[in-house]
Amino acid sequence: MRIQKFMAQCGVASRRKSEELIQQGLVQVNGKVIKEPGFSVDPEQDEIIVKENKLTVAAKIYVMVNKPKGVLSTSEDTHGRQRVLDLVPIKERLYTVGRLDMDTEGLLLLTNDGDLTFYLTHPKHEFAKTYVGLVRGCPQKTRLEEFRQGMDIEDYHTAPASIKILKQNKDTTLLEMKIHEGKKRQIRKMCAAMGHPIIELKRVAMGKITLGDLKPGDWRFLKKDEITYLKGDIKI
Repeated sequence: MRIQKFMAQCGVASRRKSEELIQQGLVQVNGKVIKEPGFSVDPEQDEIIVKENKLTVAAKIYVMVNKPKGVLSTSEDTHGRQRVLDLVPIKERLYTVGRLDMDTEGLLLLTNDGDLTFYLTHPKHEFAKTYVGLVRGCPQKTRLEEFRQGMDIEDYHTAPASIKILKQNKDTTLLEMKIHEGKKRQIRKMCAAMGHPIIELKRVAMGKITLGDLKPGDWRFLKKDEITYLKGDIKI
């Protein structure tokens, strides 16, 4: 087994982050520092240490949180601000599956399953994220079609997405938007590029996992069928 895969299974970090730890010289196998991400290990025979901690396979934990506005989705913060991890009183170290910007509320998944995190966040798997957003003004059909076909945002072109109007009045429009990418503040930038900046934004679903009636700041463990779905064919 490749060492970064074992590290992910132990909940140390995602495979990509595990590779960074290896390259930084923070991983030892049988007393020797390993800097090759593809290094093979036998978890039953080899002693594997990361940052002076011996690895053992942890029980897998899967949680959903309704992140409130003003709460960080990053795992660390040097300014003492509240993190989404602070909302979940579980002693095992968990990681967010992707992230939400500080001004956005809604669904976040937390887990110590590094393999699943890698799978769900890799662009090629096209794991959909659904948002409901209130924007200024009333988008015309041509602007909505630009959103659907893909747009030039800063230095990249967005992948095809979906968008529909849920409610509209003379000053604002409520939109449902679904994207398969996860670039920083992407939904906000796409709406701004349409000429209709976001007023409020909420993520309501990740794939077929929906937020439901979970209130801001609350969390729950995923149900068995939700976990089975995430580990199965998630392309929708």
